[in-house]
Order: sequence, then structure tokens, then C-alpha cells
Amino acid sequence: MTKITFFKRNGVYYGFRETGHSEYADEGYDIVCSALSAMTMLIINTVEISYASRVDYTIDEKTTDITVKIKSALPEYEKDEKKQFAIAGLLQGYFYQLMDLTEDYYDFLSVEEIEDK
Repeated sequence: MTKITFFKRNGVYYGFRETGHSEYADEGYDIVCSALSAMTMLIINTVEISYASRVDYTIDEKTTDITVKIKSALPEYEKDEKKQFAIAGLLQGYFYQLMDLTEDYYDFLSVEEIEDK
């Protein structure tokens, strides 16, 4: 099972961590893993290229441990409100997309959120 934990601060999504193998199918045929990989890279590339903002991320392909933090989603790190809202909205959209996926793939995917203090 792949577990995805979203990071929030004051109700604003600013990152996530993905751990574990979904084990839906063999490597190369796992549609759950493929979907997660594609969506994760979409988030990273969109923020880095389209929004010209920094993304701190690590990807360990052996353990499938991926951590993505985008501090510019938080108002204390991004002065441009439009950019900050766009990035936070993109992460929130990812959260809700994954929640939809769990309806069909609940044996292979777990999603939660934690609030920083």
C-alpha cells in the first residue's frame, strides 16, 4: 500500500510524503503507481517551471519514499498572493484527486493530512 501524508499549516497545503508500494500489479503494469508518479511529477514541474518557484523534494526509487515541500504555498514564504494561492490550490487539488482515487483503490492507497503548529 502507498501511504500519502499531506502537510498543512494554518489550513494551507504545502507538501506531501509518499511511502510504500501500491502493489496493485507487477512493476511496469501498476496503474496506481503510474498515476501517482505522473501526478507527483506534474506538481513538481508545474511549480518549478510554470510558477518559477522552488520545490524541495527527494525521491528514493528503491523504497518509493518521496517527499515534496513547497514553502511558497505559505504566505510567510511567498509575497505574491496569486502565486501562493495557485501553488496551495494545486496541492489541495492533488489531495482531493487522491481522495477520489481511494474510493476505487482503497486496498492500495491511503491518504491523510497532518497540520503543523
